[in-house]
Amino acid sequence: MNLPNRLTVLRIILIPVFVATYYVTAIPYNYLISAIVFVFAASTDFLDGYIARKYNLVTDLGKFLDPIADKVLVAAALIVMLVVPNGGASILPAYAAIFVAVILARELIISGFRMVAASKGKVLAADKVGKVKTFVQDVAICILLVGAEFQAGIYTALNIVGLVALGIATLLTVVSGTEAIVKNVSVLKENK
Repeated sequence: MNLPNRLTVLRIILIPVFVATYYVTAIPYNYLISAIVFVFAASTDFLDGYIARKYNLVTDLGKFLDPIADKVLVAAALIVMLVVPNGGASILPAYAAIFVAVILARELIISGFRMVAASKGKVLAADKVGKVKTFVQDVAICILLVGAEFQAGIYTALNIVGLVALGIATLLTVVSGTEAIVKNVSVLKENK
């Protein structure tokens, strides 16, 4: 197993670590620790892709695992932030469930779309808007986690910034998903 694939596997291993640090409120600064774990895990996404492309280490295993690891990491973060740990307040307000639903729906739709394309021998690479979307999502999640660690004023400011970033990520999610389908609509045409 090459280095990029090891980094992808590490990202998958860090998902339950992230969730555990989020929920174990007996740990001091658990939200801050979970933010650090999330940032480290998310950074392996950028690093594994860079190394794989630069050193020609792209493998079928990497093509399979990398998008799954990315989607599960973000989905886990968004879902746990909607859930109230130990009777406290959830990080995301109830209306943010719309953002989460849109983001998760797009990921499922595009994953299915990519499977159909692959069955026809086509590869749908991530576009620039999709990469920006991923970055903004990761930043939003990190800001919201760090903000949850603080009380009163700084929490409110970070929460607002994080929610705005998540709203922007949701908008980018819709744009990138729509672009991916429109640019590759031929994938959905039946072969005759």
